Amino acid sequence: MSSFSSRKEFISEQLTQPEETFTDIKDILVKSEEEVEDSLKLKGQKETRKDKHLYACTMCDKVFSKKTNMIYHTRTHTGEKPFSCKFCGKCFSRESIMNNHLRIHTGEKPFSCMTCGKSFTLKHQLTDHVRIHTGEKPFPCSACEKSFKLKSGLNQHMRIHKCEKPFSCATCGKGFNQRSQLTLHMKNHMGDRPFSCMTCGKTFASNSRLIVHMRTHSGEKPFSCATCGKSYSQKGHLTVHMRIHTGERPFLCSTSFKSKSSLNLHMKIHTGVKPFLCTTCGKSFSQKSYLANHNRIHTGERPFSCKTCGRGFIQRHTYMLHMRTHTGEKPYLCKTCGKRYNQKSHLTDHIRTHTGEKPFLCKTCGKGFTIKLLLINHIRTHTDERPFSCITCGKSFHVKPHLISHMKAHTDEKPYQCKMCKKAFRLKSSLNFHMRLHTGVGLFSCKTCKKTFHFKSNYMRHIKMHDSQA
Repeated sequence: MSSFSSRKEFISEQLTQPEETFTDIKDILVKSEEEVEDSLKLKGQKETRKDKHLYACTMCDKVFSKKTNMIYHTRTHTGEKPFSCKFCGKCFSRESIMNNHLRIHTGEKPFSCMTCGKSFTLKHQLTDHVRIHTGEKPFPCSACEKSFKLKSGLNQHMRIHKCEKPFSCATCGKGFNQRSQLTLHMKNHMGDRPFSCMTCGKTFASNSRLIVHMRTHSGEKPFSCATCGKSYSQKGHLTVHMRIHTGERPFLCSTSFKSKSSLNLHMKIHTGVKPFLCTTCGKSFSQKSYLANHNRIHTGERPFSCKTCGRGFIQRHTYMLHMRTHTGEKPYLCKTCGKRYNQKSHLTDHIRTHTGEKPFLCKTCGKGFTIKLLLINHIRTHTDERPFSCITCGKSFHVKPHLISHMKAHTDEKPYQCKMCKKAFRLKSSLNFHMRLHTGVGLFSCKTCKKTFHFKSNYMRHIKMHDSQA
């Protein structure tokens, strides 16, 4: 049946041909089944050829389905640009590209966004723009499942995973993921910084960096976290912050990091590279910013000043932490007991009181500590190192708080006053002990004779007296 169907189709097609193509209809009808099948096979080959790329570039063997596409492609080898802009004289290999270029001079923007009315010179620019409204991100990363609105954005992102930096500085050899980053970097070598801050006079290689810098003066923070409401002056800072909520750590070594800069800094721990040298004391640093902060120790410069108390700071980070002492801001919450802290490191140390973790071990006696500073102070009990000396009497101490307490003995300063009886104390711990007299809270009570003690040591001696009598 299939054979008859094929034969019938073949005859029907032949009957539609001009008369000169065959002499008599009978000639077709008497054709053998094999001849019909051969004819059909040949016809199928011709149809297949129509679907194939028929035009090949003689220079690179690339094939095209249309002759015009092959001609346009050939011009990439020959450099031929027959279409010239009548306004600026720029030449193009295709007339369509020249027409798009002409819109720069005429100001024509025929492609308009139906949502916001913004217009564009090219159709693909409108297509890319519409994704801002729709939120569509059709280009996913196969490595980390991050998606992008533009294919160019995906291509640039993939270089992060491949550690690919195709754009290198000819002067210092530094590599970059994007050509625009290299262009900005080159301006640092050439001293080309045409954008100047009207407030402080600082200059920048790009207008975008000047805009970001101006926010340090205005206090503007246009990028807000939808989860916790925290605001940032730069979009990149918000992106890194969001990973606190999402837990994303896309930059990997043996450990993972939320930002690429953190990974790069971490890698210097393995390599030991510290290319930035202090010319005053010879100390070297892994980052230029670390060297800049260190140099302020020698110059005495403290550019970050507290407007409330006037105290100056070498680093912006230290200044920001100090400001929380005035504002009372404590953004770091312990999920176990609800206690809050103004520094993340303080929260980390506190959490160990719940977990019992003591990661800092003394190599001499094996004693463990929750905080590294406590270990450093403890080690001095073995070495008898006393680096904190009183400038009045010369007495030295293992830890700085003991020196501070001692200095009050010379000044007779008693800043801690009891609110109930107005008695004053040099140490806060002394005030806490005194408050037990008023409140009764924290006293050590003997279960045998009900006698109370301020200090645990006195209480323990008292207990031993009962034990010896027994």
